[in-house]
Amino acid sequence: MDHAEAFQGNEREIVTFRVSDQEFCVDIGYVREIRGWSPTTVLPHAPDYVKGMMNLRGTVLPVMDLSLRLGLGATEATPRHVIIILVVNDMTVGLLVEAVSDILTVSYEDMKATPDIGSTETKNFVEGFFTVDDRMIRVVDVTCVVPANTGEPR
Repeated sequence: MDHAEAFQGNEREIVTFRVSDQEFCVDIGYVREIRGWSPTTVLPHAPDYVKGMMNLRGTVLPVMDLSLRLGLGATEATPRHVIIILVVNDMTVGLLVEAVSDILTVSYEDMKATPDIGSTETKNFVEGFFTVDDRMIRVVDVTCVVPANTGEPR
């Protein structure tokens, strides 16, 4: 699914999750499944944020440490962590996160822009944010976070 297809109408469903004790989300249209942490196989010379590869019912896919990818430090994965399996630009990839929190329906018009005080990478990786009750939920731009060359065989 491309980025434009993820936004159907004014409302969208998002999956919220925690990374480094902070709240983020992705559009549910990208999510294939959510599964518990399982050890990965290290891939030599992969970027540091690629934890390794996993076999998901015959499909070998990279698992990225989203915390490290976002510049928030490495995650020491435990059985309490989860992997969100995404399909981005016809590529399947796993994101290691602390926990999935909610599935929410939000209005696309309510998304606030990422402040200009952030770095270029911040604006590339964080598309904007939603405020829900007292929560600020950052929207991860999965098309930027998931590079085209993470090592998944085609």
